[in-house]
Amino acid sequence: MITKMTGLLTRVLDDEVRLQIGPFEYQVMVSEAVRRYIQLRTGQEVTFHIIEYLEGNSVGSRFVPRRIGFNTEAELDFFELFCTVEKIGVKKALKAMAFPIKTIADAISRQDAKWLSSLPGIGPTTAEQIVTTLKRKVTKFAMVSAPAAPAGEATPDAVVEKKGKASKKSSDAEPPAPEALVTAADGQLIEDVYQALMGLGLNPIEARTKLDALLMCGKPFRTLQDAFAIIFAKQKE
Repeated sequence: MITKMTGLLTRVLDDEVRLQIGPFEYQVMVSEAVRRYIQLRTGQEVTFHIIEYLEGNSVGSRFVPRRIGFNTEAELDFFELFCTVEKIGVKKALKAMAFPIKTIADAISRQDAKWLSSLPGIGPTTAEQIVTTLKRKVTKFAMVSAPAAPAGEATPDAVVEKKGKASKKSSDAEPPAPEALVTAADGQLIEDVYQALMGLGLNPIEARTKLDALLMCGKPFRTLQDAFAIIFAKQKE
């Protein structure tokens, strides 16, 4: 059984990514939260904590092996715990994990069924069942921190500082392209933008569409305010 995979991230799709390991390219299913965190890392080496399962049809005559990837072992453990709730299978659990596990676990801890029912694929009845089943089991997940930025990857502020130092050493050095600043934005900033868009009343699909447009426009942003200035500017165009 595979528990961890490290390879070159070649593609990021709606609910899956492609990971190149040697001559083989693997399909890895991911949650929306994981997708947002790694979507700027195409062409870089990434590591996923893996859980495998067999997907079959109602007749059970055909089974397809699937792999689900997570940024951390804690995310994988939370996913497995989430799947213990009655009537929540692998697909529904993966779809529902549109927020960091800390956010979801915190809602379960405070028994906020109304907020949980806003998760993709989760209705009021299922939300109540989640609270009943998991309210005493998620404390450790409510205390976890967001995944750290990958080693060697600079934060936006670090990129600006590095650029300033380089200009002193070499006046003819090429300045980094605007895209370099965007790709340096860490996963937490991207998550903050997504959460803020949801806070404005957008549904998960609308928030994701605006976030994707922001990341693909090529304009640099270092703060939440920068990101919203770009988003609202695009709306006026």
